[in-house]
Amino acid sequence: MEVSEKVNILLVDDQPARLLTYQSVLSELGQNLVCARSGLEALDKLMREEFAVVLLDVSMPEMDGFEAARLIHDHPRFEKTPIIFVTGVHINDLDRLKGYKVGAVDYVSIPVVPEILRSKVAVLVELYCKRRELRELNRNLGLANQRLAEANTTLQAEKTRELEAFNATLQRANAELEGANRALQSEVAERARAEQALKEADRHKDEFLAMLAHELRNPLAPILSAVQLMRMKPVADPQLSWSRDVIERQLSHLTRLVDDLLDVARITRGKINLSREPIELPTLIARAVEIVQPLIEERGHQLTTEIPDGTLRVDADPLRLTQALGNVLGNAAKYTERGGRISLGVRRQGAEVEIRVRDNGVGIPAEVLPRIFDLFTQLDRHSHHPHSGLGIGLALVRRLLQMHGGTISAHSEGAGLGSEFVIRLPLLLEATQSANGGPSAATEEPAPVRRRILVADDNVDALQTLATVLELGGHEVFSAANGSLALESAERHLPEVALLDIGMPLLDGYEVARRIRAQAWGKRITLVALTGWGQDSDRRRSREAGFDSHLVKPLDLAKLTELLARLPASAAAADEIPGRQLNS
Repeated sequence: MEVSEKVNILLVDDQPARLLTYQSVLSELGQNLVCARSGLEALDKLMREEFAVVLLDVSMPEMDGFEAARLIHDHPRFEKTPIIFVTGVHINDLDRLKGYKVGAVDYVSIPVVPEILRSKVAVLVELYCKRRELRELNRNLGLANQRLAEANTTLQAEKTRELEAFNATLQRANAELEGANRALQSEVAERARAEQALKEADRHKDEFLAMLAHELRNPLAPILSAVQLMRMKPVADPQLSWSRDVIERQLSHLTRLVDDLLDVARITRGKINLSREPIELPTLIARAVEIVQPLIEERGHQLTTEIPDGTLRVDADPLRLTQALGNVLGNAAKYTERGGRISLGVRRQGAEVEIRVRDNGVGIPAEVLPRIFDLFTQLDRHSHHPHSGLGIGLALVRRLLQMHGGTISAHSEGAGLGSEFVIRLPLLLEATQSANGGPSAATEEPAPVRRRILVADDNVDALQTLATVLELGGHEVFSAANGSLALESAERHLPEVALLDIGMPLLDGYEVARRIRAQAWGKRITLVALTGWGQDSDRRRSREAGFDSHLVKPLDLAKLTELLARLPASAAAADEIPGRQLNS
């Protein structure tokens, strides 16, 4: 059997569109692609032909992928046929272990990445070809050994020449076996290279997500500044005021979507750390309601909250827990028709606190309820609902709550009958609360202080809108359109604060910060990085360059205002504090 002979690849999926996708992706391998629409049809084709690899969908009617895999590997003829599971839903470690026990060698998630799927299948096809070669060589070796045994029976009667001929045959057979062993070793090395290629592809995916966030956040920055500028100017025309509010709401939705996408990617790789602190739960609920309030008002919903008196303190990351609560409330607002009712109730249950968010919205079908918290799960992918989303919000909520030691569950009587989400979180014990000083007294907001501020950004729209907003806030502002001009302006005007974009031409923000810090006059300037890059590695790089704070675009004016207000009365005259802590 020639090595160049085409091999068969079995594609099993109940959805024709997916089968067409697999055929398109794998056509470049130049092999025979055989399709089956069910597990039974796959078994029938396996009985008729030999396959190098089976690409098997996990979720199929009548017989799912796990059962089909078990039947395939229970048959002695197919027990060594490798199976790659394809799944369109998030599966946990127990499901993965179940798949491996029934014979799976790998998993591929939908939507498939063509290069990764093609690489995995190619490795298994090549391994099948090598094994086929080895079988052929072993058969030849067996024949040679048989001839050797026949020669030994007549060894005494054969001439020396005949014996030498048989010895030569044996040597050739041994040489073939050694060649087969070398080929197998080469295959192992090739598989190692393929695994390295997969790791490299994953790294490229991380870089792409970071680049996507940066490219989306940069144009959002001047839009948000322009909206904030519009809000600072009185608008007589009600339609203009309404239009401004629409832009602001939709901009907020888009910003949260970008943040959620990146958070999901970071959480799946274990790259999110919580900054826990004792905090009152009602405070976080109020923040979450404030975040979702524009959407609730836009949809004309009635929101009622019921929070008991008394201390309800949790050990939590305020930002992340507020994000989780806001996503649950936002989900209720999105999937409730206009003029709906949403209620949020809180009650203490022993050492836990229970939060119930209930709505009279579209409800959750029974078949969707078990996987409502899986990544990319939507209520109805064919629905024309205006807020169908990407199906990442609830998956993110569950993971964030798990990181806080909490849980979330969903309940619904069915489509059109509303839904209820129940969150449970551990409360801080009274002793722990006392040790941490108990509830902190409200602090008075610092009075606004006029600052000398340098703004540097090569995006002219972002530069001008932010500078105008700051000037309307009473600050003295100096503008620079690139890194070189920013450095010159800083030396000439000696600002108290410098807001520096990272990705500027000539000199980037990191280099500008380093050069400012190298000067005696620059050690007292508060440096703030403004950038679309917001991962932990980006913040670390900002800190190493000398920045005091790292703010991600689009800029939250409230955060900047708070930062400016909390600086010393004359930041330019303040002594440099060694070992500064980077703020965000």
